[in-house]
Amino acid sequence: MTDNPFIKKAGLPMLGAVIGAVAGYVYWYYWGCEEGCTIRSFWWRMSLWGGLMGGLLFSLLQDGFTKRKKESD
Repeated sequence: MTDNPFIKKAGLPMLGAVIGAVAGYVYWYYWGCEEGCTIRSFWWRMSLWGGLMGGLLFSLLQDGFTKRKKESD
């Protein structure tokens, strides 16, 4: 692994944000709407939304992993 404290703390949420942004773009490309939708009508809005959701989800997962690791120590 790495000894960088920033990567240890924020690496998984940043990875989740990137994965979420790509997933948001793919969702917009295949299922986005042309008009009348607030988020799904523009690719960049859907990518930002996906990145936010991915970062939050992976942050929750990281918290769960660190709690489990502390309990086992």
